[in-house]
Amino acid sequence: MTTEVHGLAAFYASRGGDVAARLVAARLAALWPALPGQSVLGLGWAGPYLGLWRAEAYRCVALVPEHLAGGQPLRPRAGIATLLAEEENLPLPDGSFDRVLLVHGLEGAENARRLLREVWRVLRDDGRLMLVVPNRVGMWAHLDRTPFGHGQPYSRGQIERLLARHLFRAERKEAALFVPPYGLRWMGKAAPVLERCGRVACPRLAGVIVVEACKDLFAGVPAGAVAVRRRVLVQAR
Repeated sequence: MTTEVHGLAAFYASRGGDVAARLVAARLAALWPALPGQSVLGLGWAGPYLGLWRAEAYRCVALVPEHLAGGQPLRPRAGIATLLAEEENLPLPDGSFDRVLLVHGLEGAENARRLLREVWRVLRDDGRLMLVVPNRVGMWAHLDRTPFGHGQPYSRGQIERLLARHLFRAERKEAALFVPPYGLRWMGKAAPVLERCGRVACPRLAGVIVVEACKDLFAGVPAGAVAVRRRVLVQAR
């Protein structure tokens, strides 16, 4: 991955970032309400969301690419193993995870094919991928004051076609961040109300698209050589 996303840690530590995270997390929980005994992998900057399942999951692992860490030490979250690693050469065995959550990852990928190839490889045959990507027509993709305003945004059709080309089948779709990307810290308890209103009044103008996909085992074998050099750069302490 090469596209930089500035200030991820600072954004999620801020009051506005916390509001945004709660709104996105509500939609993730709607798709995956409970994952008892499951192995869950978070790619990109998924740490703020893995807490949804860490109490019941068998294990939660967050892999963060070096450029997203910005040279700063990672702060591990309780119950979540946090590693710096190369997302396009995941240091993980084949079929080792039941679920993969990809947030702040695909839109910044230099090689989306290779990234999705790796996700396909580490997912079990009945595994599920959940993607969170900036919505091309949403306001958040056009304002770079938040991490969702960086990288390549997608429309619903674009993300479904991209997944299909890489042997995933989109099965369920959600959307989040109907509130505007400014003034978040002042919204407080009004944010969920505004979010619900946005879902009704302008359903296509969400800030992010959330897609759940499964491995399409009948579409063939994914193209591309399997990486032979996989290394973890450093584990957060």
